Amino acid sequence: MKRISYLLFLPLFAHASYAESNNPNIVLIMVDDMGYSDIGCYGGEIPTPNIDNLANEGIRFTQFYNTSRCCPTRASLLTGLYQHQVGVGHMTTEGSYNFDYGTDGYRGQLNRNCVTLPEVLKEAGYNTYMTGKWHLGSDMDDRPLQRGFDKYYGCLRGAFNYFRPGDKYMYGNDLLEQPDPKTYYTTDAFTDTAVSWIDTRDNTQPFFLYMAYNAPHWPLHAKKEDVDKFIGKYMEGWDVLRQKRFERQVAMGLFDESLGLSPRDTNVRPWSEVSEEQKIRSDLRMAVYAAQIYSIDENVGKIVRMLKQKGELNNTLIVFLSDNGASAEPYKEFGGGNFEDLNKADKGGIISIGRGWANLCNTPFQKYKNNAFEGGMATPFIACWPNGISKGIKGKFVSDVSHIMDVMPTILELSGATYPTMRNNELINDYVGISFVPLLKEHKREEHKYLFFEHENRCAVRSGDWKIISKYGEFNWLLYNIKEDRNEQKNIASTHPEIVAELSEAWRKWALEKKVVPKGDPIGKGYH
Repeated sequence: MKRISYLLFLPLFAHASYAESNNPNIVLIMVDDMGYSDIGCYGGEIPTPNIDNLANEGIRFTQFYNTSRCCPTRASLLTGLYQHQVGVGHMTTEGSYNFDYGTDGYRGQLNRNCVTLPEVLKEAGYNTYMTGKWHLGSDMDDRPLQRGFDKYYGCLRGAFNYFRPGDKYMYGNDLLEQPDPKTYYTTDAFTDTAVSWIDTRDNTQPFFLYMAYNAPHWPLHAKKEDVDKFIGKYMEGWDVLRQKRFERQVAMGLFDESLGLSPRDTNVRPWSEVSEEQKIRSDLRMAVYAAQIYSIDENVGKIVRMLKQKGELNNTLIVFLSDNGASAEPYKEFGGGNFEDLNKADKGGIISIGRGWANLCNTPFQKYKNNAFEGGMATPFIACWPNGISKGIKGKFVSDVSHIMDVMPTILELSGATYPTMRNNELINDYVGISFVPLLKEHKREEHKYLFFEHENRCAVRSGDWKIISKYGEFNWLLYNIKEDRNEQKNIASTHPEIVAELSEAWRKWALEKKVVPKGDPIGKGYH
């Protein structure tokens, strides 16, 4: 069982409302299907001044990993464990889809051998709030209030309409009537509710807010006034814009110019070969997507302003990340909203940005969501804590190889919460993540010897500068030196067979230990 010293790195500042505990508030902001380079502070052209300011006042991680998919990332983030350990190796059962494979690692719901962040933080005296997308099960025992949150407002589903969220639209455990699509937008509503909770809470205790936006996940739904800001700005096309994003990334020091830009996806036409009609329709797709991210940024600003107004910004850790890389999923139709022209503009609804724009969003990497390449699982990750981050590293990049499992032990250390060995008469798995609190102080932390990945049979191991990738059941491993080849263009497996053998054997042992195998077969209906 890992033990943490709670005496190190606590902030010197003590807010009057909870001076005795001196523990920071924690705001965990997760966005959905957003690419590595979409926000300004990671090279994007979309204006994101509020998020960029968090980066300027905090730190940005350059090598932070997720699991490459929505609900496995959420399961790992909230538990500090690999997703297979908590039963969400593939997806969660939802509606008519059943992702129970009949084996421990693939049950389609959180098991009882894990604890969530809100569960442990409540024991440490925190108020625990969540708004937005849950996507960790909709059975009563799996809902947010049953897994540690004091308050919840949002939708339990993995994808839903931004103007009319549909079924599983909840306040606490109560279903809500559908809102008026002429005045409702999920990104605004989720934020406004969270801000009201912060404003009216009993501030004798610190709080934990999990702000889980469904944006910019499909369907492409945005407010018309926001979309209008971006119409025409993407007529340059993905080839030019990918190059411009990479040049900004080099200029800000995120990457060295020698890395180069990964080639355009071979399944994507050069922009010069796209018809004028299709360019206009493609421009509209990306304009809506950009508007979704623009709205996220505006709402992050609302949270920051409320914290500042309450005098609690300085002693609040704000974390911002995406659950996976941008998506190339080719969905054709998904509901409608109050923006009817958009919903009819592309033969049945603009459901997704498509592969060409997703290739842009993940600049400079190749591949997408659901993939073990960097484009699938590298996330922009920002940590901002005015009174807890050393002044000398504010605004800097952190190259430490990290994983969303590290969030749990980090928050444990800062909150003084105790991680249990048992809960409700069930044994609890030891968390796997490593606290990154030392990185907030410019100290070198303990490194992960290995990080392991598996989703939909796509497997990887990261160890130091090395990374291997293969498809489960084949194990024809590709090997990359990530320090020299972050874009994964040069497979050097044939020249380093000893490294491939070491990492492959490590993956096999991990897979057996962490319930990745046996995988089993879906008991009910599922999609792949």
